[in-house]
Amino acid sequence: MSGRDLFCPPRRTRRGAALTLVFAGVLVAGAATGSFPDTGPADPYGRRTPAGAERPAPRHEDVQKAAAEAMADGKSPMEAAERAVSRSGDRWGAVYSEGEYQEFQEALDGQYTGVGLWARRERDGRIQVTKVQPGSPAADAGIRKADRLRSVDGEKVDGRPVTEVVSLLRGDAEDAPAGTTVTVGLQRGTRAWTETLHRARLSTDSVTVRRLPGRVTVIGIAAFTKGSGDAVRAAVREAPAGAGIVLDLRGNSGGLVTEAVATASAFLDGGLVATYDVDGAQRSLHAAGGGDTVRPLVVLVDGGTMSAAEMLTGALQDRGRAVVIGSRTFGKGSVQMPTELPDGSVAELTVGHYRTPSGHAVDGRGLTPDLDTGPQEALPRAETVLTGLGDPSRHP
Repeated sequence: MSGRDLFCPPRRTRRGAALTLVFAGVLVAGAATGSFPDTGPADPYGRRTPAGAERPAPRHEDVQKAAAEAMADGKSPMEAAERAVSRSGDRWGAVYSEGEYQEFQEALDGQYTGVGLWARRERDGRIQVTKVQPGSPAADAGIRKADRLRSVDGEKVDGRPVTEVVSLLRGDAEDAPAGTTVTVGLQRGTRAWTETLHRARLSTDSVTVRRLPGRVTVIGIAAFTKGSGDAVRAAVREAPAGAGIVLDLRGNSGGLVTEAVATASAFLDGGLVATYDVDGAQRSLHAAGGGDTVRPLVVLVDGGTMSAAEMLTGALQDRGRAVVIGSRTFGKGSVQMPTELPDGSVAELTVGHYRTPSGHAVDGRGLTPDLDTGPQEALPRAETVLTGLGDPSRHP
């Protein structure tokens, strides 16, 4: 199982639907969105339906009516809205409480409540810490990478899905805020011990930058949170002159589309990024001018690359700006819009779909890389491709 960091899932697992938590990079679940201009944030859960099983998405007014009627009858407007969305077959439709939606929006700002642990489940079912955020409660307690996580508040976690471990760490059942405590059982070698951690409001950088031998710069984007585009532009400016760049979008389940467009603008000199429709009205997204259009560029993708990350990939691929390496992307190319319900909860429903500059539909299909590789071969293959593309500074 791939690594997932243990923080920031919105608190909806308690409501029974089998939800796939899709924020597998900086935010383990919850803020993957197709947030288009004038539409607001969307689709924090990756829900799939069998091919051919989708029905027309419900209209906002229908869901609002169901919620209003439930409130008039003394019933839960939110539960009525959830039933309406569920019956519709809208696989990206979702309903959030007022607090959940606020938390969702904060996640897009790069904030979360948690203890600062990343972890994965090993093949034998054990949960292993893969990273500890500096300055977090976990780091202050001395927890390290490769420590084994044995229990959370007395409940053993071996064999559990990482998403369930996330829920325990965050205290989702109690809507535990910053300042509440969680006791974790740990093991390092033969030493076993417990630590009581206080959850805290933390910030995270969704963009990471590292330099490989040979001057190649790897820019990883775990999610398109606020400021991601500026961070990528800065990384491009600071990269060695003429050297190649690898843009790693593996596991990037989306985010703010405005930030994805800003990222595209770092590599394009204006022009079309995507077209999309909202209730039949056609719209388009364009890159800003002045991007680096010369430097060799490779984009890494996989089955966890979705939504805004697919939109960015499609733009760079269709316009011949980058070589795309990896495996087929997820296939989330729909647009959601939010509407407030009578009790303050929010329903988000699918209203349209987007296409790449060449007119390719992404939803349900995904994007095919130029070079298909496994996860272990992707980065070495990218370095080889960049070598083949050459250093533009050496050419007339």
